Amino acid sequence: MKILYEGKAKIVYDIDDKDYYIQEFKDSLTAFDGTKKDSMESKGQLNCKISSIIFKYLEGKGVPTHFVEYTPPNKMKIKKCQILPVEVVVRNVIAGSLSKRLGIAEGTPVEQPLIEFYYKNDDLHDPMVCECHVLAFKWATKAQLDRIVELTKLVNEANKEFFAKVGLKLIDFKLEFGLHKGEVILADEITPDTCRLWDINTNEKLDKDRFRRDLGGVLEAYQEVARRISVTQD
Repeated sequence: MKILYEGKAKIVYDIDDKDYYIQEFKDSLTAFDGTKKDSMESKGQLNCKISSIIFKYLEGKGVPTHFVEYTPPNKMKIKKCQILPVEVVVRNVIAGSLSKRLGIAEGTPVEQPLIEFYYKNDDLHDPMVCECHVLAFKWATKAQLDRIVELTKLVNEANKEFFAKVGLKLIDFKLEFGLHKGEVILADEITPDTCRLWDINTNEKLDKDRFRRDLGGVLEAYQEVARRISVTQD
């Protein structure tokens, strides 16, 4: 397979197929735009399994995604798509950078989900932008952006319900979207790398914040998330 793209957490391979790529999840751990780095054995396997389960669940809820097939231990077949340079962050509870930015205590719930847009550009550290920027610089059309927001809201409601059933609270998360044959679809991944997940009863962090904040127990947290959501497949 020919490497088409390699990022901090994944590799995308061209498999000489007109419709599909292979996406491989790496064991690397990064934070703060890659300035903090490490690796964790089996992280790629855990994230691939988690993301595959969630994408299949979302497909069943009417969300079109790039997911095609899970290929254990750490690969998935995905639809070819043109990634739009707009990352979407949804916040159900105040945490992380928003807490620091606004001086609001972490753990404070919001009355309705906050949807933020970021320009996907590593060199610029993914700056926060608004809808006007997206349209002015033609990163997406108005119809595409409306569809992104529609799908984002659907993903949020579906995933809040999904995680709550296994005792997890969906604090916030990042999404990426692409165009597949002209249709906006959900792409990238949904894992403890891209979501903040807290235990419903204890508020224990079970996501990449354990690495960002040197809390320890990173592997155990990812394993626990995988264990809980795997129960939904029984």
